[in-house]
Formats: sequence, structure tokens, C-alpha cells
Amino acid sequence: MFKRSSGVLAHVTSLPSPHGVGTMGKTARDFVDFLAAAHQTYWQVLPLGHTGFGDSPYQCFSAAAGNPYLIDMDLLVEDGLLTADEVRQGDFDASPDTADFEQLADTRWPLFRKAYSRVTPEMREEIAAFTEKNSEWLPDYALFMALKEEKYHHMPVYMWPDKDVRDRKPAALEKVTAELRDEVDFRIFLQYIFFKQWTALREYANEKGIQIIGDIPIYVSADSPDVWTHPKLFKLEPDRSPKLVAGVPPDYYSATGQLWGNPVYNWAAHKAENYAWWIWRMKSNMALFDVVRLDHFRGFAAYWEVGADEETAINGKWRKGPGMELFNAIEK
Repeated sequence: MFKRSSGVLAHVTSLPSPHGVGTMGKTARDFVDFLAAAHQTYWQVLPLGHTGFGDSPYQCFSAAAGNPYLIDMDLLVEDGLLTADEVRQGDFDASPDTADFEQLADTRWPLFRKAYSRVTPEMREEIAAFTEKNSEWLPDYALFMALKEEKYHHMPVYMWPDKDVRDRKPAALEKVTAELRDEVDFRIFLQYIFFKQWTALREYANEKGIQIIGDIPIYVSADSPDVWTHPKLFKLEPDRSPKLVAGVPPDYYSATGQLWGNPVYNWAAHKAENYAWWIWRMKSNMALFDVVRLDHFRGFAAYWEVGADEETAINGKWRKGPGMELFNAIEK
């Protein structure tokens, strides 16, 4: 039970910033101060994940990784990884009131790489400890992003030309990991920085009496390390492309329904593993937030399933979800 209280929903990207998008720096702390002064209890954010095409927080590359664009550049200056002049030179003529993800894609990454080149020996030890702590997902995520962005030119995983890599053959994975070692480590570095900044921001909020409500999208992207590493948990074709996808049926708002394109879960496979992946996902998010919201909660009771080759959501079927069995397993 929650004590009667109030708060504000505002995604981090919506905060004002001179650097093109809201981040986890000073303006985030200013927002926390505003909430405390207004006698609020909660700050609700949207998912913080690494966004893909379209930059929707509900269509992320990973169920666990943070969005590098939320990394605050001024905090990188404080850490000695960038200079204030480098940040100014990397900025574009952006309004503090708007987010321009297209520009960020061109300007942020050179600065991130410059910061990565200045990692200290002490920081390397911290990154190694962070990697070990998050070994369940971080190495696979970092390798996935290095493969996708550097080797396979942003192709989705189910179109990767090397089937042995796509199908995660151990020898093939060992070879590409060695080949892309620096690129993998670069992406691990970005996650280390993201979680360092987020942890500090959350601690600041809690000290001010503000609790943070996080958000878990019910589905993950078809093009994600989650699907790549756990194909049996989703309804896929042999090449790991979706066989059946999620959406909602036709209704008052749309005569053709909504076709989201996310692969639906193979709930029988999840049950066979005692819902281990979902338990991991909940634990990961409860480590980030004080309260967690599950998006599209109705889908756990029953969900709309559509063939991946359909152009609309009309020809779908209702399927029974895991129901309370899942939540009982999580609670236990």
C-alpha cells in the first residue's frame, strides 16, 4: 500500500539543457529541488534504456542498458575526461527547450570516444568491478552493439551475414570479441558512466525525500541482445527474426489496430525456466528505482498476437498471458 502522495512525470530528456537533450546533471538536480520545494514525493520517469530507431524509450536495444545520451557532459568535465572547451566545441546551436536526437547522433559520439581515451588506471579498476557485477547482461550487450554498429553497419541481428555469430557459436563469438575488443570496452565504459551518474542522481533525490518511479516496457525490441541471447524465450523464426509480433486489435481509436512489431514472449519457455529472465529484469529495475511501473500491464493477462508478415493488426488473436503465476514467482 502507498501513502497518499503526489508527484510529476517528466522524462530526463525533457529537462532543459544547453547540450541538446536533458541529462542526469545539474538541471536534473534542480528539478529534484523543485519537487522537494513543492512538497512532492515522486518523480516518475519513462524507461531509461538505450533507444534505437526513432528514439522511443519503449523501443530500446536492451532491457538493462542505459541511454548514453542521458550522460551529462559537464559531469564528464568534472571527472577530468573532457574539457569545458571540448564540450562547447561539440555542442550544436540547440535550444535548451528542445531535444534533437539526430544532431546528438553526430555530435555526442566523438566526445564520448575522447572521454574514453582518458580513462585512468583507477577508473579501469572500477569499470572491471562494474563489469563483473553486471556480467549477466553487460558483456553480451556491449558485444552486440559493437557488432551492430561497427561490423554489420546497423543491420538488425536477424540479417547479420555471419550465421555463426548470429547463432552465437562459441568459437565465432570468441573471434569477434577479440577483433572488436576496444569497441566492446568503449560501450562498457559508457554504461559504467551512465550508471555512476544515475546512482548519484537517485541518491540526491532520495536525500531530498523524492522517490523515483521507473518504467519497464512489457516487450523488448526484436533487434536486441535480449532476443539474441535468449531466442527460446520469444516466438521467432530460425534466423531469430520475429514469427509473431505484439500489438492491439482494432478499436475506437484505430480501425486497423496497432502493430508494434515487438516479438511476443514464448510464455511456456519462460515458465519452464521458472520465469528467471523476468525475475532478473525486475531485480535490475528495482536496483535502479524506488518504485517500478510495468507498461501495458493488461498484456500479462492476455495479449494480441499478429503474424510478423501482416501489414496491420487486424488479423491477430488473443492469447493467454502468464497471469498471476509470473508475479507470484517474482514475489517469491
